[in-house]
Amino acid sequence: MQKPALFLLLGVFLAYPALSAQNLGVFEQNTDVGNPKLPGSATYDAVSQTYQLSGAGENMWFGTDQFQFLHKKIKGDFIISATIQFVGKGVDPHRKIGIIARENLSGDSRYADACVHGDELTSLQYRDAPGANTAEVPLSVFYPTHIQLERNGNTFIFSAATPGQNYKSVSKELALNEELYAGLFICSHRDSVLEKAIFSNVRLIIPIHKNFVPHREFIGSHIEVMEVQTGKREILHSAPNSLQAPNWTKDGKTLLYNSEGLMYKFELASKKIEKLNTGPVVKNNNDHVISFNGKMLALSSFENPGNVSTLFTLPISGSDEPKQVTKIEWGHSYLHGWSPDGKKLTYTAFRNKQYDICTIDLATGVETQLTNSKFLDDSPEYSPDGQWIYFNSVRTGTMKLWRMKPDGSKPEQLTFDEYNDWFPHISPDGKWILFLSYMPDINPSDHPWYKQVYLRLMPVSGGAPKTIAYIYGGQGTINTPSWSPDGKKVAFVSNSKL
Repeated sequence: MQKPALFLLLGVFLAYPALSAQNLGVFEQNTDVGNPKLPGSATYDAVSQTYQLSGAGENMWFGTDQFQFLHKKIKGDFIISATIQFVGKGVDPHRKIGIIARENLSGDSRYADACVHGDELTSLQYRDAPGANTAEVPLSVFYPTHIQLERNGNTFIFSAATPGQNYKSVSKELALNEELYAGLFICSHRDSVLEKAIFSNVRLIIPIHKNFVPHREFIGSHIEVMEVQTGKREILHSAPNSLQAPNWTKDGKTLLYNSEGLMYKFELASKKIEKLNTGPVVKNNNDHVISFNGKMLALSSFENPGNVSTLFTLPISGSDEPKQVTKIEWGHSYLHGWSPDGKKLTYTAFRNKQYDICTIDLATGVETQLTNSKFLDDSPEYSPDGQWIYFNSVRTGTMKLWRMKPDGSKPEQLTFDEYNDWFPHISPDGKWILFLSYMPDINPSDHPWYKQVYLRLMPVSGGAPKTIAYIYGGQGTINTPSWSPDGKKVAFVSNSKL
């Protein structure tokens, strides 16, 4: 017999006593799992985009658990990442925070988690049968600030890093249900004590499916800004389609980005979005650059029957008649930089059956080839003083950052580790290089969509790169110069199925 609606609703509240109508960000509800002696709580600050959890609980070990859980039901693969911080010194060194995925909300559920203790212990914990003792895979990262739990089929991967470092990871094969409760947790390890923790930069990512077709299928996008020194990230705008490559305007008030061939303006104060008039140039890709004086915009667009990427310029306010700069018959031209004096553009050009770096004089239309290599050279950008062109090249076997003089002389390699580095962007004061790094298993000559990538920072004078953001993105994330005019922030795109 079908139960009356009132009893159905009552059943929901009995099953989930902590169900709340409050805003919990990307999660659905919070629950005290295992009936801790003291009730916990979870709140979300929409302004700072941070979560605060408080929770008690004797333990998350042996055959049963007690903890506060902020969660959402997720089917299939996912990635959840966060920056974590305990509040205060705490009572028990074994207090725990992290990210967890469980089959149900009972204390003895099967699960896998990314667990960070109040002392130096960090591990992937799991229970492979209901009520079984917890086991763990230790991770040799002590006191991490950045953590991530990923599900890839039956593989659960815990990644963690301390400030500025790249992830270290451990994994465990575990055949859990297709649908799991996944989210953030805290356990005080003392039933009479409430501990607190802050979770910031929280990202719940639904990655591409196994048979995804690049360039034909797309997933959702977040336009984000990040404080470079603190790593604090803020999502400004989200959409279920592909948004790409934000530029920051000279006045600091607007971001320009491309989507589905068109250019858009995002007003930072009002969050108003408006299409930029580019006349008949409506097949724009993610290679667009604002002049150093902020008055002009240059575009790369496939505006011809052969879909050859061609360069155009127009006023920053838009135009019915953008001016064509490169010729279709030359071959593809992918824009990346504008000279500080406004007289030249630099770009990656397909000439003589290979990709090299060229410049073009805007007054005369004369193109000059700066590199000549059978290996890919890409992403050229002028330094603010005009003394260098920074670029990336695969000439040594791995995609690395380089620089050369504006006439192509004195090439100099800048990065040397195992990652594949793309899109060097120089800070407005000329002191720092921001760039995107793919993992070593990516084809060095490719910069694909929808991968786990790093944003890294290094001095222009050289030195070891520092990782400042852990992102699911790649192509379209930071193809174009995207520093704020004051050099304090950068804009980029991250991705998830929304």
